[in-house]
Amino acid sequence: MIYLNGDFLRIEEARISVLDRGFIFGDGVYEVIPVYSRKPFRLAEHLRRLQHSLDGIRLQNPHSDSEWTYLLEQIVALNEGEDQYIYLHITRGVARRDHAFPQGVAPTVFIMSNPLLTPPPGLLHTGVVAISAADNRWLRCDIKAISLLPNVLLRQMAIDEGALETVLFRDGFMTEGAASNIFVVRNGILLAPPKNHLMLPGITYDVVLELAQASGIPHEVRAITEHEVRTAEELLLTSSTKEIMPITRLDNQPVGEGKPGKMFALFYQLYQSYKQTTMRGKSSIS
Repeated sequence: MIYLNGDFLRIEEARISVLDRGFIFGDGVYEVIPVYSRKPFRLAEHLRRLQHSLDGIRLQNPHSDSEWTYLLEQIVALNEGEDQYIYLHITRGVARRDHAFPQGVAPTVFIMSNPLLTPPPGLLHTGVVAISAADNRWLRCDIKAISLLPNVLLRQMAIDEGALETVLFRDGFMTEGAASNIFVVRNGILLAPPKNHLMLPGITYDVVLELAQASGIPHEVRAITEHEVRTAEELLLTSSTKEIMPITRLDNQPVGEGKPGKMFALFYQLYQSYKQTTMRGKSSIS
């Protein structure tokens, strides 16, 4: 069951116009929200990021936070599974093909849910493989825009090489992954690239830094050079759907000792504990 422009219906019944600006121009934004035990995770933060994206493309938010909360709760209730992830998609609506913003046009609002699957245990024990590439995307990567062709091509580069992710560099510094945020461990310190217009401000990125702060783990938020990435002790990949995963090979070279390291093991346990107590509201890990 999905939501489309005021109606809850089966996805097979959903229809949009071929003149929708999302279809014609990629003119819209999206958000992905994980759901644990049927509770949307950090909903306020996700809605705040959605508002930032809408402001970035000068599109008025079609709903208040309370209205979004109701719609998302309904989608969760109408779909199976205790753990889901919600995909929320807003375009500038249906209008004749003209680059200029249309006037008096209602936005298109689409929401769907899919099962939320955690990373396979085998990958947590072996780590994942990544490649690197120049970050050739536009200069507003902080907007979660639906026009994701550059990210698609960069991620496909990894798939073509039998890798999971592409680590991106711009002007000698790391920005993020094609579909994730990347953390670097050097000299026992967790390094995170700063939030700016060159990266998407990840919600899981925030959780990792909060866990580091609460646990007294040395960490820094600063620009990270390509050399620091390539000589790192560990590389960690984070996203709402992948949680935290270790990168153990980059461009066919081992990262550190070529296996998941101590920092990953620590953060994996911290994140799982946080997931049980905060996301699921349970007193301990079951």
